[in-house]
Amino acid sequence: MVTTQSADGIEVAYEQHGTGQPLVLLHGGMAPREYWTPVIPHFEEYAAIVPQRPGFGTCLDGPAETTADEILEREARYVRALVDAVDGEPILFGHSYGALTAIEAATAAPVEAVVGYEPAVLPEGFRAEADLADRMDALIDAGDRREAVKRYVEQVLHPHGIDDLDAWLAEWPVWPDCVDLAEEVVRMNRAVEQYQLPDRLAVDAPVLVLTGTSGPDFLRESARAVHDALPQSRLVEFDGVSHSGPGEAPALLSAEVDAFLAE
Repeated sequence: MVTTQSADGIEVAYEQHGTGQPLVLLHGGMAPREYWTPVIPHFEEYAAIVPQRPGFGTCLDGPAETTADEILEREARYVRALVDAVDGEPILFGHSYGALTAIEAATAAPVEAVVGYEPAVLPEGFRAEADLADRMDALIDAGDRREAVKRYVEQVLHPHGIDDLDAWLAEWPVWPDCVDLAEEVVRMNRAVEQYQLPDRLAVDAPVLVLTGTSGPDFLRESARAVHDALPQSRLVEFDGVSHSGPGEAPALLSAEVDAFLAE
């Protein structure tokens, strides 16, 4: 793990795999850095930079006290500090909440390009009814943190239902360690529920927006809305790929990313 400070004094920590132009990989949800393990071999020509998001194993301005209003800006500042700390103009590749963070960071950071798989943005109608953070909070207050995290997994990773969630969780590499992240996931969800997509996202770099047909319908809708709000972007939809696209189909996604970056 490399630990360094940006020019404005923010300490950043990250793993680096390989050499070349920096490719910053930003995980989403409860995923650990290891989420990107199957992805990294498909980008051997780059220096893969894998940070731990603030609050998910590292700190920035006391994540335990950070409010929903502040959490997205906190993480965007962290990514901007990381951009300042690495050598060369990087490419940002984010998944879910990491994709939203990448896009927000790119509004005020010198990056060559951004790739976002299903940015964690809620359509307006869906956002008005969203209550996952409240439901998780109630379960945590009742002393059932494990059940709170299960509700997140159920709604975000398996929105179309699953026959045996407990059996799936037993095979999930980050379960049950991710239960320790319950409070941070609640704060993240509140930030998502409060975030309103502007008519225009002020990102100068080209952006590749990716989505899959087997994930939540609202995220496919939001991927199109994010694409429409960007001044220069491309939208690609993968048939049969879920919200876990980068880890689920790394060869398929990396081929599309390579083609985009080659242009």
